Amino acid sequence: MRRAYLAGVFLLVALNCPALQVQFPLGGSGPSEKKPARVTSRTLTGIVIDKGDKPIPNAVVYLKNTKSLAVKTYIAGDNGVYRFPELSLNVDYEVYAERNGKRSGTKVLSQFDDREKPNINLKIDVNK
Repeated sequence: MRRAYLAGVFLLVALNCPALQVQFPLGGSGPSEKKPARVTSRTLTGIVIDKGDKPIPNAVVYLKNTKSLAVKTYIAGDNGVYRFPELSLNVDYEVYAERNGKRSGTKVLSQFDDREKPNINLKIDVNK
């Protein structure tokens, strides 16, 4: 009888002491929250435009990997849009565009830019 009394007292103390409380999940085996998928690459997109912000079709866009010095090219569509998928997260890239001998400024996509889908627009002064 004394043991039952002590167990009851212990239970009451434990229930009223936040430091001793334990939470048990209700239902399944744990939280149903899924971890977000780990991003392993990124896609660079943008538009090649003129000084009046009009798209420049068929411009050649150059993407240089600053670690390996490899260069990829992309011919922008009729709407001036370009796209480089599957880029490493751990590399800086330099990007610029050319059309009819005119060239945009070079822009950098930094490895510290953590956006999954960065967007860099390139401007060419076609009237030079």
